[in-house]
Amino acid sequence: MLVIQNEETMAEFYGCAFVPTMGALHQGHLSLIETGKNRNRPVLVSIFVNPTQFSPHEDFDAYPRDLDRDLALLEEAGADAVFAPSHETVYPEVPTHIALPDVATKPNLEDASRPTHFQGVCAVVSRLFDLVKPSVAVFGEKDFQQLQVIKKFVEEDERWEDLEIVCSPIIREEDGLAMSSRNVNLSESQRSNAAGLAQAIRCKDEHEMCSTIESAGFDVDYAVLRDAQTLLAPIDGRPVRALVAARAGDIRLIDNGPVTL
Repeated sequence: MLVIQNEETMAEFYGCAFVPTMGALHQGHLSLIETGKNRNRPVLVSIFVNPTQFSPHEDFDAYPRDLDRDLALLEEAGADAVFAPSHETVYPEVPTHIALPDVATKPNLEDASRPTHFQGVCAVVSRLFDLVKPSVAVFGEKDFQQLQVIKKFVEEDERWEDLEIVCSPIIREEDGLAMSSRNVNLSESQRSNAAGLAQAIRCKDEHEMCSTIESAGFDVDYAVLRDAQTLLAPIDGRPVRALVAARAGDIRLIDNGPVTL
């Protein structure tokens, strides 16, 4: 498996199926590779912990990093190449301010809790797309607002009019907890209760969603039912998504799922 660290050797993978990650890989990430392989194109995975999507009080320095482990997992999963760029390769100059779509700024979800987050996400996605030039990019549904932001961001930028954004379903632990790189930071008691987030998204009432999360010992950031595309208030006849975010100390987890009201 080829490991690429600069853009000079990237050209042979132009038109690939691209899976951007921040490393600390788990089965959820590996499922994205399988989705990419199903597009009958070479699969290129990037590993880059993006500083611009972390707020000053968040866990950028503590974010888990183990490139050797990640590379072994990716080779076993059948990735064709890994792009592991330096900060200087991704950001040769300070990122400019990006005009964000409404779904990044109006739902009062991640945008409220992490006001600079989607600027950073769109900055790194834009730069990686420019470097990699994929024909397909695969993202997981666990970061559901991020997925909608990227879909709209790509749709509104003519540079990527031929780029297909493919979503891959959430991969869960046996007890229902959505797989996340941050799950390893949970204490034993927190981990045993964390499945309460998955239970909450099966509720059809926001008050019940909050109560379920609080009963599991987590503090609620949000627990809402929203239109699955705009992430604003549900509209009769349109798909609805339950979305939750909760904290246990410094650890923040998110989850979501479709709901039939």
